[in-house]
Amino acid sequence: QVQLVESGGGLVQPGGSLRLSCAASGGTFSSYTMGWFRQAPGKERQFVAVVIRSGRGIYYQESYAESVKGRFTISRDNAKNTVYLQMNSLKPEDTAVYYCAASRMIMPLPRRIDEYDYWGQGTQVTVSS
Repeated sequence: QVQLVESGGGLVQPGGSLRLSCAASGGTFSSYTMGWFRQAPGKERQFVAVVIRSGRGIYYQESYAESVKGRFTISRDNAKNTVYLQMNSLKPEDTAVYYCAASRMIMPLPRRIDEYDYWGQGTQVTVSS
């Protein structure tokens, strides 16, 4: 059983930056593909970014939703059991609760909610002036 705890959310002005963190415990973090999703009020949860597990001959690979490509960067530190989401050039439409999730899938990179096995409780990100 993997537990995921997000942190780093908050209120930021348009054009600003935030870095979200997701700390994992209770499992072998390096064996999971890690993703970020978000859910705005009244909308479905949507894929944001995913980073494949690395090591044992599996190359580091990441993928992004079109709406965040070039502005967000996902990364992971297997030594710290943590995945990050660096968010730059934030827009009001990025306002949502952000969730991290862990998947046993490798390829194709999981982008659907039902492809993930464990979820965090979410952290609120609000982009507003």
